[in-house]
Amino acid sequence: MNDRFGEHLTVQRSALNILVQRQEMIASNIANADTPNYKARDIDFKEALANQLAGRREQNLSLARTSRGHIGGAAEASLPASMKYRNEFQPGVDGNTVNMDVERAAFAETALRLEAALTFVRGSLRDLQSAMSQ
Repeated sequence: MNDRFGEHLTVQRSALNILVQRQEMIASNIANADTPNYKARDIDFKEALANQLAGRREQNLSLARTSRGHIGGAAEASLPASMKYRNEFQPGVDGNTVNMDVERAAFAETALRLEAALTFVRGSLRDLQSAMSQ
């Protein structure tokens, strides 16, 4: 039973993970709005979701252990293949391509999508609870 429900929520789990990554990337863009030569990045949600559902693995960063004193392990962060640099029509004089209006709109859109996905998951859990109580 648990496996079936996990399979049912696979799309929602994948979508939530991608949306969280996108929100972090947009927050990074906003934080680097004054950094010279910083290039604004974004995630193509549709491409990332298709890749994740198809089982394609993202490109993971690995940590090199060059000394015995270093802590070994794998990096948690991954560079999504669907990560793109934003094309700006008018980059700043310092080479920065962060447009705060675009970033605010993308941040709000992603927050709305996150809320919608969470509402859907809550509804699915409520339906499952209702079915189990009958």
